[in-house]
Amino acid sequence: MEPDRTITLAMTGASGAQYGLRLLQCLLAADCRVYLLLSGAAEVVIRTETNLELPETLDEQQQMLSQTFGADDEQLQLFSREDWFSPVASGSSSPSSMVICPASGGCLSAVAHGASNNLIERAADVALKERRQLIMVPREAPYSEVHLENMLKLTRMGAIIIPASPGFYMQPNSIEELVDFVVARILDQLGLEQDLMPRWGES
Repeated sequence: MEPDRTITLAMTGASGAQYGLRLLQCLLAADCRVYLLLSGAAEVVIRTETNLELPETLDEQQQMLSQTFGADDEQLQLFSREDWFSPVASGSSSPSSMVICPASGGCLSAVAHGASNNLIERAADVALKERRQLIMVPREAPYSEVHLENMLKLTRMGAIIIPASPGFYMQPNSIEELVDFVVARILDQLGLEQDLMPRWGES
């Protein structure tokens, strides 16, 4: 069955790989096709912060992540950092939504200034120039003036900034619930149904 929607998900080298991987799992469960972009630093963080034994090659990574998260055939596609012929590199075929989760300070800076030095930066640049949805999830503390200026600049360009700052009013009992809080907010922005966390005022 054809996926309902295609979303680009990029993960960069900020701490918080759990956010990106949980989002990937939820997008696949929602019958979305996912174009996944991993920076070199993101691969290091995934190996450091999780129990996933991420393989070295792109094909092996795609196979392992598809099996881990139960993706259907061709539902999950990984692209290398310099694959300029991938769909996300062009406004004529890139998806309507892109999420960078987690987004490092360096990624914020590069996207805010249109660097396009790799496929993640190019895909974000395409989203901005085509006036498509771009959600960035920074995970940094504290924020410097540079970080704040870049986030303001990106917001004015139309990007949505969702800091990885979970709320506690739901009285979470686990790290997984804290992760789900942030992922639920991202899914809400994408307009996807989610039952990870009730919205404010819902029981």
